[in-house]
Amino acid sequence: MAEPARPSVTKARSAVATSIRYGHDPARIEAARRDLAEAKLERHIREIVDSAPPLTDEQRSRLALLLSPGAGNAAT
Repeated sequence: MAEPARPSVTKARSAVATSIRYGHDPARIEAARRDLAEAKLERHIREIVDSAPPLTDEQRSRLALLLSPGAGNAAT
């Protein structure tokens, strides 16, 4: 099954601006900002992964821990 499409940075940035401009409720604005942060992170991570040499399973596992809440210090 295909992964659901994620918003591009441009679309996510537009959603933030639109939410602010039209005075949407704070929860909706915060959600739009969170989506924008995710889109930026995804773009950056994809650029890094695409330019890196292949990783071992152990390396991938160690890096994946960084994305787990509270596990950022566990990999050191």
